[in-house]
Amino acid sequence: MENCIFCKIVNGEIPSDRVYEDEYVISIKDIKPEAPIHVLIMPKKHINSINDVKEEDLQIISHIFKVAQKIAKQLGVAESGYRIITNCGKDGGQTVEHLHFHLLGGKSLPISIG
Repeated sequence: MENCIFCKIVNGEIPSDRVYEDEYVISIKDIKPEAPIHVLIMPKKHINSINDVKEEDLQIISHIFKVAQKIAKQLGVAESGYRIITNCGKDGGQTVEHLHFHLLGGKSLPISIG
């Protein structure tokens, strides 16, 4: 997607503070962190939202959760705990139409919704 900011980050057109990268996903620090640890994990393949995940994408989605485990260990929050969030659609709070997961930790997170 030519106007997708996350696709531009994946392609190296926009600089980012990368935390992890492999052939399927990239993880970057969130530019407006809501916790001491706040990174985004996204597939390199453009998928608009969770509603657009196809059968052939399920391996990537599974991989994202394995990467989240690695990142949580790497950043020192695996034992203390962390939260993984994905927003879907306008009412769900999705602001970028490229599937991504927020990994937040590093403090006791408030229980609000969910």
